[in-house]
Amino acid sequence: MHVDTFHWLLDHSIGFNRFVMNQLNERLGQFIAAREIDRLNNPDIRVARSLAALFNPVLYPGVGEVLRITQQELAYLVGLSRQRVNEALTNLAAQGSIRVEYGGLRILDPQALRSQVFQAK
Repeated sequence: MHVDTFHWLLDHSIGFNRFVMNQLNERLGQFIAAREIDRLNNPDIRVARSLAALFNPVLYPGVGEVLRITQQELAYLVGLSRQRVNEALTNLAAQGSIRVEYGGLRILDPQALRSQVFQAK
């Protein structure tokens, strides 16, 4: 979108303003959640929460059930080693929250990844 069009819409469209504000709200919430995740001591829960954050229907409406990401990329996002992320993914798969597939992860129970009562093995 051209910058002039963007500014015109901000000045003249209530619906566009609501959309922009909603996106900003979601991004701010995502940022705050990421800082909270960074402070978690349990690596399995860190991986679970980070995966859940990537399935935000407002910010990422077309993700679906499969996330095409390598374990190394996920390790960079979470701030853990690839080996520790692999162990966490194995634990999450054993609990039925995800399924590790070639080239990505299939999220089977996104609510379990977000849940405050989620227990890591």
